[in-house]
Amino acid sequence: MAVSSGVTAVEIGAGAYPGSPHLDVPGLIEDSGKRRALMDKLDKRGLELSALSVHGNPLHPNESIAKDHHEVFVNAVRLASLLGIKTVNGFSGCPGDGPNAVNPNWVTCAWPDEFRDILEWQWNEKIVPYWTEQAAFLAKNSVRFAIEMHPGFSCYSNETLLRLRRSVGQHSESIGANFDPSHLWWQGIDPIAALRELGREGAVYHVHAKDTRIDQYNCSLNGNLDTKSYGDILNRSWVFRSVGYGHTLGWWKDFVSTLRTIGYDHVLSIEHEDGLMSPAEGLRKAVEVLKAAVVSEPAGNMFWAKD
Repeated sequence: MAVSSGVTAVEIGAGAYPGSPHLDVPGLIEDSGKRRALMDKLDKRGLELSALSVHGNPLHPNESIAKDHHEVFVNAVRLASLLGIKTVNGFSGCPGDGPNAVNPNWVTCAWPDEFRDILEWQWNEKIVPYWTEQAAFLAKNSVRFAIEMHPGFSCYSNETLLRLRRSVGQHSESIGANFDPSHLWWQGIDPIAALRELGREGAVYHVHAKDTRIDQYNCSLNGNLDTKSYGDILNRSWVFRSVGYGHTLGWWKDFVSTLRTIGYDHVLSIEHEDGLMSPAEGLRKAVEVLKAAVVSEPAGNMFWAKD
């Protein structure tokens, strides 16, 4: 389906939250023949492997989950290095509220004061120490970790991502962004403004193409913070949509132009989470919109990702 849709690259899941990995990562690490066979399959179809994805929470207070997601991350970095792939995508993770926590605690409120105390504990005791160590590991393997700024995790905005990048010391360039505008819109963030700032920092390593539609009726009543099921499209304040079904072609043209101005000339990795379209329909329509938005770019810049 990817090739017939005009796609020329893929991003492949290697484990953590999306579920079972789409690759036998340990087997590929151990067997060079399997790695050659994988790359041959992609080459024969004219496909580039743009990144491996490990969207998990290695900072989870549940040690079993944290250990599993950390090992998935480590193995993805090792495999990417062996394959000559520069980028592994994922989340920053989110710790609990203290040493005895059971579940993650995403702090978004400054008062009462204990919320700020939790936040500082998370950054000082968990987030910075962990990612400082991983940044050195990434640099050793010549791989970059592209963080998807996602609510629910510690890095969900430019400010939080750049705080992490600046906190890990000499290997700060090992950490950057997998820029996905869909998670920014409902937070009230202008993706173009965010992209320009990260571009000036040289921190955009990979890009997802996914749209979001804000429902002005529901949003006017309840705001954009929404915990209803993604399947409850009629009543949610916002939903993910295929490219072009939340924002116009004109917006996506501006987005592509901004990518060019910051020097990004890599993939637009289509991520399908549209509850009103099948994956095949969503992919086809997203490709159509992006092709129109990238009319002055080489055809090789149209890519697809499937989580």
